Formats: sequence, structure tokens, C-alpha cells
Amino acid sequence: MFAVMKTGGKQYRVQAGDMLRVEKLAADAGETIQFNEVLMVGATVGTPLVDGAGVQAEVVDQIKGEKVIHFVKRRRKHSSKRTKGHRQQLTLVKVTEILEKGAEKSGVKAAIGAGSVAGVAVAAAAAKKPAKKAEAKKEEPKKAAPKKEAAPKAETKKAAPKKAAAGADDLKKLSGVGPALEKKLHENGVTSFAQIAAWNADDIADMDDKLSFKGRIERDGWVEQAKALEAEKE
Repeated sequence: MFAVMKTGGKQYRVQAGDMLRVEKLAADAGETIQFNEVLMVGATVGTPLVDGAGVQAEVVDQIKGEKVIHFVKRRRKHSSKRTKGHRQQLTLVKVTEILEKGAEKSGVKAAIGAGSVAGVAVAAAAAKKPAKKAEAKKEEPKKAAPKKEAAPKAETKKAAPKKAAAGADDLKKLSGVGPALEKKLHENGVTSFAQIAAWNADDIADMDDKLSFKGRIERDGWVEQAKALEAEKE
């Protein structure tokens, strides 16, 4: 009689007396174990397992598989090489008996993977630790801090244009004189046509230096224009 069983994520077709190398089991050499995940026994096919079926085996030894070399090489500008070796841990077992029914009552230790046992042990240790009771502290609702009133923004007042001094003439009537140049003349104390009409050579040279005119006053004939404009006023 044969059976198809499952262990370590793999399926095996076995008969009594077969020697198998399976994924490592949590058992010592000489122990008898029982595989309970049986998919097929003879002509009986499970859905997916056959109820009450089992495969009993004796643990012969804990062994390691053949060494597998894993080599990776990347051919790039910054090339790299890596070599890793691995030997899978296995358990050598000898099938002693195939049970069609009553496996759950046999009393034989179930075959469990070593990884599963480690996981169960960790879970059991965690369960034994006394759970710390979190003390429920009633926190008083924090009062929202009063919002600080935003300081009133200082209104940016545009500087009002300076009014021309009382009695000042409209110097923009002179050729080449605009609002900006008129302002500069006011800043230098020149506010009337009469002042410009009375300039002599030294006054003209002094004003040329102050305003960086470079002879502009004489070229544009400000003195003559100022005399004429002053005469019109009279």
C-alpha cells in the first residue's frame, strides 16, 4: 500500500520501508513520529486530506543537504560580485507504517517542522508574560489657550507729495525741467524764475556741480528763459 503525504510544503509518495529526506522536523533520532497530512491512501483520495489516515516513520538522523553555491555578478560601471553558500537542514526518516484509519488515536507524536515549533514557543512565552494593565487616566480636556489678538497693522501711509513753497514759480516751464528736476531745484533753494534770471557765471557753475548738469543750464538757456518768464509775470 502507498500513500501521498505532505510535509514542509512538499508532497511525497511513500510506502513502508522507504527512506525520506524531509524538511527539518522537531524530533530526535530514534523517535517515532506521525505525518497526519495525508492526501491519498491507495485508491482513496482526500478532500483535500483523508480523514483518519496517517503515515508513521522513525527519525533516523538530523542531516544537512548538499551545499548550494549562489553566485551573483553585476556587470556595470560599479561592478559587484557576491558568493553565498547554503546547506539546507533536513531530517532523515524511515517510513514504518501507513494507517488508513484511526491515526488520531494512535498516540504517536505528530511530525512538526522545526520552524513551527520555534514559532509556537515564542507565542507561548509571550502568552505567559503578565499583561500590564494600562491605568486609564482621565485626562482633563486641555483648555485652548486664548488667542492673542493680532496687533493692528500699521497702515502704511503714502508720503504726501510736498507742496511747492508759497509763491514758488512753475519751474517746469523751463526747457528740460520735469517734476523730478524741479524737486531737485527746490531742494537746492531755487523756487522762482527771478532767482535763475539773476544767476551769474559762478552761480551757474555752482548749480551745474550740485546737480551734475555739465553745462546744461547754459545750453538750454535757462537764464534767458527765466528772464522772459519773469517779465511775463509783470
